[in-house]
Amino acid sequence: MSNAETAPKIRWGVLGVAGIAVKKVIPAMQRGARTQITAIASRDRERAEKAAAQFGIPKAYGSYEELLGDPEIDAIYNPLPNDLHVPWSVKAAEAGKHVLCEKPIALTAEEARTLIQVRDATGVKMGEAFMVRTHPQWLRARELVRSEAIGDLKAIMSAFSYFNIDPKNIRNLVSAGGGGLMDIGCYPITMARFLFGREPKQVVAAIDRDPEMGTDRLTSALLDFAPGQAIFTCSTQLVPFQRTQILGTRGRIEIEIPYNAPPDQGARILIDDGSQLAGKGARAEEFPVLDQYTLQGDLFSQAIQENGDVAVPIEDAVANMAVIDALFRSAQTGRWERP
Repeated sequence: MSNAETAPKIRWGVLGVAGIAVKKVIPAMQRGARTQITAIASRDRERAEKAAAQFGIPKAYGSYEELLGDPEIDAIYNPLPNDLHVPWSVKAAEAGKHVLCEKPIALTAEEARTLIQVRDATGVKMGEAFMVRTHPQWLRARELVRSEAIGDLKAIMSAFSYFNIDPKNIRNLVSAGGGGLMDIGCYPITMARFLFGREPKQVVAAIDRDPEMGTDRLTSALLDFAPGQAIFTCSTQLVPFQRTQILGTRGRIEIEIPYNAPPDQGARILIDDGSQLAGKGARAEEFPVLDQYTLQGDLFSQAIQENGDVAVPIEDAVANMAVIDALFRSAQTGRWERP
């Protein structure tokens, strides 16, 4: 038997009934080999009880404090609005719970840094929920880059968009940390850093804000990794689409569904040697059906069980937020900014 089959599962509590939690993460983690969802909390007890009944979760609480006070909870998944990520992650850690917090982990890099002190003082595991960082298609892409299968990595181009103009939606509330750059622009940033294996020296951005809601609805950015570069466009008011191109001196990798890899079908990347301009010579590598949220939960739970490293530590989260901060500054100053 494997360690995952013999070790007791990590008992998770969920703060809130956010869409990502009830639609994606809770069902996925309930299928995990190392995870079990033991409790869910909402400031509206009725909503918590409804979610608990829907998913067969044993405990429902009418406040986050009640859940954090439960001694039978080992770890907390925090999918609250962006402005509540740090405050409730701090409270969870101080209650002795390990914390997996949704991205972006904070509103600024400075705010994110406070989590390092809390994590170190409490001794809990704490990480940012970038599920893409452990998906096999991205691990394979990085392996190909590192092995110089496409030559020297020089450029990454990415697009990520959806259409949402609901002024009440949390993604469209400036006060809650909404907007395209925080919600989805953080993905091409973290994956560019992941592939280049270092931090950008300087960044520049152009941002178009919704005149009514004030959120960035269209952001394009250039990250200078010297000598490589990464560019991306993200939007909350464009046709739903996502794609990533990874360009080297001798080849190209295309990730077809880079960020929301479907949990019910296999993923595929294309590797092209450039011999035919239309890409007809590209070969495909396929990956088995996988729910990246199940994998994320199991790997975080494994880090708890075996006292290992989490996939995306707080130091990495701070570095990603520093790039986001710099892009917002650049949009205001019209100049290159250093993270």
